[in-house]
Amino acid sequence: MAQNTESDISSGMLLLLATACGLIVANLYYAQTLVGPISVATGLSAGAAGLIVTLTQIGYTLGLLFIVPLGDLLENRRLVFTGLLFTACALLVAAFASSAVLFLAAALAIGLGSVVAQVLVPFAAHLSKEATRGQAVGKVVSGLLLGIMLARPVASLIADHASWHVVFGGAAVVIVVLAFVLRWKLPQRVPSAPMPYAKLIGSMWHLFLSTAVLRRRAAYHAGLFGAFSLFWTVTPLMLAGPYFHLSQTGIAVFALVGMAGAVASPIAGRLADRGHTLLATAAALSLGILGFILPMLSPASRPIGLALLVAASIVLDMGVAANLVLGQRAIFNLGAEVRGRLNGIYFALFFAGGALGSALGGWMFATHGWHAALLTGMAFPTLALLYWISDYTAEMAAADAAGAS
Repeated sequence: MAQNTESDISSGMLLLLATACGLIVANLYYAQTLVGPISVATGLSAGAAGLIVTLTQIGYTLGLLFIVPLGDLLENRRLVFTGLLFTACALLVAAFASSAVLFLAAALAIGLGSVVAQVLVPFAAHLSKEATRGQAVGKVVSGLLLGIMLARPVASLIADHASWHVVFGGAAVVIVVLAFVLRWKLPQRVPSAPMPYAKLIGSMWHLFLSTAVLRRRAAYHAGLFGAFSLFWTVTPLMLAGPYFHLSQTGIAVFALVGMAGAVASPIAGRLADRGHTLLATAAALSLGILGFILPMLSPASRPIGLALLVAASIVLDMGVAANLVLGQRAIFNLGAEVRGRLNGIYFALFFAGGALGSALGGWMFATHGWHAALLTGMAFPTLALLYWISDYTAEMAAADAAGAS
C-alpha cells in the first residue's frame, strides 16, 4: 500500500502555529540589537551588558524545566493563554523600566513566559502523521526562527525611529492580541494520562538519564545555540563600534539578511523524514564552525569585512535552523505522552548553552576584543562536532559488531 504523505494537520493550523511561535519567541531577541541603548538608559556597564540577553535566556530555561512540562498535565490551550498574558505584563514592565534592576527582572520574566511557544510546537507533532512529522515540525520551527531573526531588525528599526521603550510596549500589545486569537482558534488538548506535578517534574531526571537520543541532541544544539547567542550578542556591538559605525537601521538591515538561514528548516525536516539525520547533523555543526571562520578571514577592507560578516550570519543561522529541526524530529518520535517533558528538557539544556554563550561573548568582547570573541564562539560547535564524531564512531562500531555476529 502506498504511504500517505499528507499530514493530518491543516495548512491553516500550521500557519497559525508558525506565526504564533515566531511572535512569541521574538520577545527573547528584541533586546539583542538594543543592548547598547538599553545599557546606557538603565546604567549597565559594558561588561554587564550581556546580562540583558543572558537573564532572558535563564528565565526561558527555568520555564522550559518547570512550565513546559505542564503541557503533559494541563489542558494546553488554557496554559498557552495564561502564559501569554503573563508575558505581556512582563513586556510592559520592560517598556517602562528606567533602572537596570527593573529591566533585568522584566527580562527574566519575559523569558519565563515566552516558553509557551514550546507548548505550541508539539501541537504540530500531535496533529501530524509520523511520515510527515518532520516536515510539519520544520514548518512551525521555520516560523519560530523567522521570529528570532525578524526580532532583531524590527527592534533596531523601531528604536532608530522611536525608542527601545516602544519596541517592548508594542510587543506587549501584539502578545495580548495573539493570546485571544489562539484561545479562539486552537483545538483543546487534554493530556491522556496526567500525573501529579511533583511526579511529573521528578520524572524529567529519569527521562534525561534514560534517553540517549535526548542527551545527544541537546548537546549538539547547546554547542550551536551557544555560538548563535554569542554571535548575536557581540556582532551588533562590533557593527555599532568605530570600525563599521553602523546606525541601528544599518544593524537592522544586517540582521534582516541573516533571515535567509531559516530556509534550512524545512530542508532539514525532509532529510530527517528520509532517514538522513546523522549526516545532516554533521553538516549543521560544520556550518556553525564556518560561521566563525569567515569573519576571521576579514581583510583590511571594510566592505569586504562587512560582506564576510553577512555571509557568516547566514551560514550560522542555517546551521542552527537545520539542527533544531533535526533534534525536535528525533525527540518527538519517542512518544506523545512524554513529548512536552522531552521538549522542555531539550530546550532547557541548549538554552543553558545559549545563556553561557551570550554572557561569555559579552565579557570576551569587552575585555579581550572581537577576535577573542570569535574564537570563543567557534569553540562551541567545535566541541559539539567532536562529541558527534565520538557518537558516530561508536554507532559504526556497534553496527559492525552486529553484522559480524
